Amino acid sequence: MAITYTVDLMPQRSPRQAENTTTRFRKLRLLPLMAATFFMVSGGPYGIEDIIGGAGYKWAFVLLLCLPFLWSLPTALMIGELASALPAEGGFYVWVRRALGPFWGFQEAWLSLAASIFDMAIYPTLFTLYLGRLAPSLTAGHRTVWWSLAVLAACLLWNLLGAASVGSGSVWLMCLLMAPFAVLVMAGMRHGVSASVPSASHSLDFATAFLVALWNYMGWDNASTVAAEVERPQHNYPRAMLGAAALVAVCYVVPTLAARIAGLPADAFSTGSWADAARMLVGPWLGLAIVAGGMINGFGMCNALMLSYTRVPVALARDGFLPRVIARHNRSGAPWVAIMFCAAGWALAVNLTFERLISIDLVLYGGSLILEFVALAALRWREPQLTRPFRIPGGTMVCVLIGIPPAVLIAAALLMARGERIAEIPALGLASAIALLGPVAYAIQTPWSRNRQSTLTNSPETGETAG
Repeated sequence: MAITYTVDLMPQRSPRQAENTTTRFRKLRLLPLMAATFFMVSGGPYGIEDIIGGAGYKWAFVLLLCLPFLWSLPTALMIGELASALPAEGGFYVWVRRALGPFWGFQEAWLSLAASIFDMAIYPTLFTLYLGRLAPSLTAGHRTVWWSLAVLAACLLWNLLGAASVGSGSVWLMCLLMAPFAVLVMAGMRHGVSASVPSASHSLDFATAFLVALWNYMGWDNASTVAAEVERPQHNYPRAMLGAAALVAVCYVVPTLAARIAGLPADAFSTGSWADAARMLVGPWLGLAIVAGGMINGFGMCNALMLSYTRVPVALARDGFLPRVIARHNRSGAPWVAIMFCAAGWALAVNLTFERLISIDLVLYGGSLILEFVALAALRWREPQLTRPFRIPGGTMVCVLIGIPPAVLIAAALLMARGERIAEIPALGLASAIALLGPVAYAIQTPWSRNRQSTLTNSPETGETAG
């Protein structure tokens, strides 16, 4: 039997509870939602240097121009329809549970939270990489780990202020981050097409370039988990998804084009090379600004994704899979227990390398994304009368077909990442083992959790809050 969720996220509560969950907390509007999504997915051109250095300009343009159509657009359309139809806290977990049942809903949450452990370790790593370019002595030895933990702690404190605070801050962080690149792009274009670009005679690493490119375009569904904290989610989600998708593609392609026109050699690009390019084309001051922007990139992405991931344990707690204390909120509407619980897990992975983190992240995230496309098609077939303020044109078959390109790209990524190892353990094997623990965790739920789950399955009030 299908699990039925109400679109109304605020069931009958006392006046005091109603005040706590509606009037007191500011909600995310369109622009802050778009900015938060921008950081959940991209955070600007930082991180694409390995695409240029690994594949050369020609293949870098192919990857950066094709992936928005093969990966971002199908995913954004899927999220636009499901988020507008079911704007519930927990987002993709709620969609999969409603479409496929509690077992698969739990697996969706498991994969996403497991991926978050490795995904969230990437952004403090990027922060310290750019900090090291600013002052190498600050990140020498084990200081890198301490800086990464400091980034997590700062994001934790900001997230305790609530979703609206994170969204508004993301707007300002995005402007600060992109301002140096606007100068860099103009300088590169002014340098002129007469600059000679060395041919790609260096050793290419297309596999790494492909994995990094795919990672730089993934994460669109993360914005769905805060639907209960978004103003007019039925209208704002589709607009935010499509707007952010276009913005991300532009912020990748345009700086790459400027670097190509300026004649910067592709084999000189690696993580952090935008600062070198800025110093070469403009001067030291722009190099410092790019480095500062790189630190903002790592912080902003960590901050926005903490907003997203921490809402999944809240939904699990409300459905009886986790203790109800996880769903508690503070006066700002932030799930403070879930935030602290997740941050503790993320802190354990801050010492892994960038490429290894991506390999594991892609396996776990890829599995959860495929489940979301299955949920899209299943809901079209099982609930054709479900109100969908935004609807992908076509029937169920169209919803099946748009999921094929992302599935093919995920399969290609797994093939290319098969050689990655962590402590002599194949990265894909480790990620697969983590994924297979999901059914085990579901099977060994404690009796209180099963009883709570049975109660919620038969109750229309799925949005219960532990205040």
